[in-house]
Amino acid sequence: MSAEATNPEAHPDVRPELSRRGRTRLDLRRLGRAALLGPTSRDRLPDAIGHVAEAHRAHHPDADLSVLRRAYLLAETSHRGQMRKSGEPYITHPLAVTLILAELGAETTTLTASLLHDTVEDTDVTLDQVREEFGDEVCFIVDGVTKVEKIDYGAAAEPETFRKMLVATGNDVRVMSIKLADRLHNMRTLGVMRPEKQERIAKVTRDVLIPLAERLGVQALKTELEDLVFAILHPEEYESTRALIAAHAGDRDPLPAVADAVRGVLREAGIAAEVQVRPRHFVSVHRISLKRGELRGSDFGRILVLVGENADCYGVLGELHTCFTPVVSEFKDFIAVPKFNLYQSLHTAVATPEGYVAEVIVRTRQMHRVAEAGVVALGNPYAAAAPDAAADPYEERVDPTRPGWLSRLLDWQQSAPDPDTFWSVLRAELAQDREITVFRADGGTLGLPAGASCIDAAYAQHGEAAHGCIGARVNGRLTSLSSVLADGDTVQLLLAQDASSGPAVEWLDHARTPAARIAISSWLDTHPDRAAATTTAARAPLSVVGARGGGGNAVADLPDAAVRLAGCCTPVPPDAVAGFVVRGGTVTVHRVQCEAVDRMRAVGRTSVTVHWRATADCRVSLVAESFGRPHLLADLTEAIAREGVEVVSATVEAPVEQRVRHSYTLQLPDAAGLPALMRAMRDVPGVYDVSRA
Repeated sequence: MSAEATNPEAHPDVRPELSRRGRTRLDLRRLGRAALLGPTSRDRLPDAIGHVAEAHRAHHPDADLSVLRRAYLLAETSHRGQMRKSGEPYITHPLAVTLILAELGAETTTLTASLLHDTVEDTDVTLDQVREEFGDEVCFIVDGVTKVEKIDYGAAAEPETFRKMLVATGNDVRVMSIKLADRLHNMRTLGVMRPEKQERIAKVTRDVLIPLAERLGVQALKTELEDLVFAILHPEEYESTRALIAAHAGDRDPLPAVADAVRGVLREAGIAAEVQVRPRHFVSVHRISLKRGELRGSDFGRILVLVGENADCYGVLGELHTCFTPVVSEFKDFIAVPKFNLYQSLHTAVATPEGYVAEVIVRTRQMHRVAEAGVVALGNPYAAAAPDAAADPYEERVDPTRPGWLSRLLDWQQSAPDPDTFWSVLRAELAQDREITVFRADGGTLGLPAGASCIDAAYAQHGEAAHGCIGARVNGRLTSLSSVLADGDTVQLLLAQDASSGPAVEWLDHARTPAARIAISSWLDTHPDRAAATTTAARAPLSVVGARGGGGNAVADLPDAAVRLAGCCTPVPPDAVAGFVVRGGTVTVHRVQCEAVDRMRAVGRTSVTVHWRATADCRVSLVAESFGRPHLLADLTEAIAREGVEVVSATVEAPVEQRVRHSYTLQLPDAAGLPALMRAMRDVPGVYDVSRA
């Protein structure tokens, strides 16, 4: 946008990188200055468009540059007479933005839209003119960027502004690519702004745009934005970090020697690889200093190893761990398990004989391109959908590269009740820096932020139908809805048949995703009676006690001794049992596997031989785990009665997360009928487990 003045000396300490062809490539931080170079006579194009063409051809050798020249002519003519605050021609801004994207490898359509991204908003050019001259695809992107650019960065306007940005990104990720490059150039040129405005723009960049750049995988933009924001919001820490880096520059850097050793190891192993030393950017140095305290020479950079194939990455890893001492805790495999933002690499660290610890990143050249440029490196993700897009370019298109987090944001932003909720939840969602993948019972997958619970999985899979979720099985085991999921878990969600079921207030304590929290809050707001009911004190367990007691058909080899079956393990024939004399001379009978047997022996209780009478009746305690529903106790009691079993006592605990625990002491006429009784109880709807106490 036109609000800032150009400051070409923003980061003079950054070194240029080498391109694939070995020539010196313009550094991204110098592109704003490069846009100002060259003649500006009307009979020829300035050299700045030549920089765009050169950078574009480095990534796309066969690209048609004529469309870029036509786009530049329209942009330059349209913006003629417009000036930036610095007094520079306004055309320098779209040129600088386009150069940034060209260096990242953006395809021709994105660069064309980037050159024109301010024309519809700031000049007399219309969308119809853009469509007629450059086609529907360019028009679609320019329109998306124009809607995003209509921003008042006041506090009240920010939520709706970024809601529009989110929707525009969901329709075409290239819109956000242009917006991020636009913000980077503007952040480089904030020098003439008032300090309070610099701080406000930097905070918005920190809270939303940097996390979005991270989510889209555009690390080259994200790292520089971080440094620029760091300098504005934390000037003292920035200066101390700058001084730290400057002091290190005068010391001997151990990383080049480590890189030479790595090259030698890989050369002997016959692995073709390119080994580079990559300095850390300012924020990275600051973070590592907070983590490790005093920094050593190897902490100011990392070693990057680029290879041709995925298999070579693991070959390099094997050689490094064989020839150097690996730091096992630093190993991470993001190739087998990529990050949510398309990032893939192997991370490790090795200790050298001199005592330095060097961090090493191993990736293929394609992985490197995606790691630096993210979605920008993927070309045109809508090429297959071009016929449909041409028919109606303003319909939302399915992005085959759209990450799960973006789909989730697009879903929940529609149901956010108000701008403040949207804004606070958006920042919380973007603050999540890891994503997990869990498998559904039907074979599908769910992408969730790290720390998500079964409640989040329920709303991600079933939407508002998750209000009736009454339980979950994780990796085959029944668990509470509050259980936190791990990457790779298999989740089976159990829904109640009762349509009136709803979430409990406590669910909000365990919901991490915006979709779940907004849905739960909305339901509770419309059902205040349910909210009040779930916050009342828990009721005491309901108990029903019969008249019978004693030792059943257990007989102790101790004359006149009373016999009692232990309630902790409730032995029944033909269980192997042991008896012990307790206070009052009573003999308690336990199953030999019961933990109480070892305690009895440890305290010196007298052991008594116990056997079963010839009669088949017995007493047993069973625990039934079930989901709460009306008439459950009556149905369970009826099932027990149909088996001819007498209820000695029954206890029903208060529901917890819609789950109920029933404990029964039962008198069976024949111990052989116990398996059939337990099966009959499990067959009662809502009961998911029956076990011996």
